[in-house]
Amino acid sequence: MTIEIQGQSIFYTQAGEGEAVLLLHGWGTDQSLFAPLIQLLAKRCRVLALDFPGFGQSPEPSFAWSLEEYADCVLRFLQALGIERCSLLGHSFGGRVILKLAARRLPSPKLQKLILVGAAGIKPEQSKKASLRQKRYQMGKRLLTLPPVRALFPEALEALRRRHGSADYRAASPLMRQVLVKTVNEDLAPLLPLIQPPTLLIWGRNDTATPLADGRRMERDIPDAGLVILENAGHYAFLERQAQFLRVIASFMQID
Repeated sequence: MTIEIQGQSIFYTQAGEGEAVLLLHGWGTDQSLFAPLIQLLAKRCRVLALDFPGFGQSPEPSFAWSLEEYADCVLRFLQALGIERCSLLGHSFGGRVILKLAARRLPSPKLQKLILVGAAGIKPEQSKKASLRQKRYQMGKRLLTLPPVRALFPEALEALRRRHGSADYRAASPLMRQVLVKTVNEDLAPLLPLIQPPTLLIWGRNDTATPLADGRRMERDIPDAGLVILENAGHYAFLERQAQFLRVIASFMQID
């Protein structure tokens, strides 16, 4: 299904009846990864899962959104569907959007429970080596954006960006690269104490994209949070340890 939110087309699916649960996917993926989870939650919930703008079957936004715009999009999506009470589950980037939204203390929709799976949002401290690499990149970028240099070497700037950027950056379109840069440069750690709903944190012990230390930090700073660690799993622990993951969700959401 598709819905228009202030001129932005959003693709989503829904299943089941009961209290609403919205599923938010990670960067570079879409809601299709949640198929087994949707099947479980639909036993007692109205489950919704959307493709963020710029991912899956939702077209890119008209400009480079920040987290603020993605949080606004989720809020307007819920309001458009008349949902007044809702639980949220987010993986990675989806968790980042949830943190941004949950810190707002919304009167409506009331956020009942949060589930953060390998959630992003805590900006890592740079090592000296990484800091030096970043400074070199910035110097190179300034040089290659000078009109005479750009005229002589028109492909050099893009080549520098590809070498410096992450796999997510290299795979993204030019617009979504701007979105990614805005996103990863925002540190949400100061928002953690503002989050009030009961929060379940699920982490793969071997997660290298959002390290377990981030999950422990969230457990410490979110007032009502508990952390479940899935062994022998990484950033996609909900797929790698799917049976265990679904049991944890069933318990938290009180599904027999």
